[in-house]
Amino acid sequence: MPLQNASIKVTEFIIGGFDKTEKPFVVGVVILITYVLAILANMMNILFIIYDKRLHKPMYLLICNLAVVDILYTSSTSPTMIGVLVAGVNTISYVPCFIGMFAFHVGGIMEMFALSIMAFDRLIAISCPFKYHSYLTNVRTLVLTYILWIVACAFASTLQATLLPLPHCHSKLKYTFCEYAAIIRTTCVDPTPYFNLVTVIVFFVLFSTFTFICLSYILIIFFVKLSSDSNKRKMGSTCLSHLVVVMCFYCPVFVIVVLTRMGVVLTLEARHGLLIGTILGPSLVNPFVYCLRTKEIRWMESPGTARSHPPCPGLITATAAVNRHHFCFKCLGQGHAKSSMMQPPPCVICQALPSDQCQKRRSLR
Repeated sequence: MPLQNASIKVTEFIIGGFDKTEKPFVVGVVILITYVLAILANMMNILFIIYDKRLHKPMYLLICNLAVVDILYTSSTSPTMIGVLVAGVNTISYVPCFIGMFAFHVGGIMEMFALSIMAFDRLIAISCPFKYHSYLTNVRTLVLTYILWIVACAFASTLQATLLPLPHCHSKLKYTFCEYAAIIRTTCVDPTPYFNLVTVIVFFVLFSTFTFICLSYILIIFFVKLSSDSNKRKMGSTCLSHLVVVMCFYCPVFVIVVLTRMGVVLTLEARHGLLIGTILGPSLVNPFVYCLRTKEIRWMESPGTARSHPPCPGLITATAAVNRHHFCFKCLGQGHAKSSMMQPPPCVICQALPSDQCQKRRSLR
């Protein structure tokens, strides 16, 4: 290897990405506040979903998975940046740096995987609403999620494996935290083939997931056009949150990864700002835009939940097939169906008996 004899033994790296930052303490406090809010919001959503068994459904399991991904993604970089900007500690040990790099890449890949599987969940829910729970069960959702985590770890391990054997010629990182591009520049080898490997992996994951999400929404739009006006509004509000989350993540990523490959020149400060926004932005937006706007969790947060009836989350108001469906008295009063005053089985919309006792969802006859 060239410059092999000039290599040094690195025990810690110096974070140099904030050397030219004006008012670093203010920037660090902003990152600290954003990080704390993101962690608290995501933890609250995870606890809500774990605590209430009525939320143990595929959609909420995927939301819980997204919250775990956000916590991992933002925690892989934020403590390092906060330490540099607020505490003035601009060094990080060798092993923690590589662990943070691995967590950062796993979190980034899993963020794309999580958004893709959530788009698939919405597609099944809208295209096959009456067979949704038979197609996408909790077990299948968990198995699919575990597989995606394994794949993400495999991609990140590939990057880690190519970097560990390389000798280092200096220890100062040009970027704001430990990532592959920053560490490969400290080695004594030509980084071009290693950057090409990263480009292939990133482009494959980025475009495959984004294409899958786009195709899912094309099919969703097709099924929405076949629905009634009231159902269109409900389906639109259901998908709007996911679209906001997708745009918050993919827009800055496309600028950093794609446009720079097409000749767009970014200053180092602009790249750092976009990358930090890609990490902290979605992690803060996701729990508020996606999860806290969901009716069941808003009902959980409202006072007197033990006495009130949970809001009806049904997307489709079935009024023409009373003989095939069962509805509770509360949903009957809200106009979801018309039926006799007989004591009905558990409601297929809100899953509760007239006495507000929670029951497991019954499949349609």
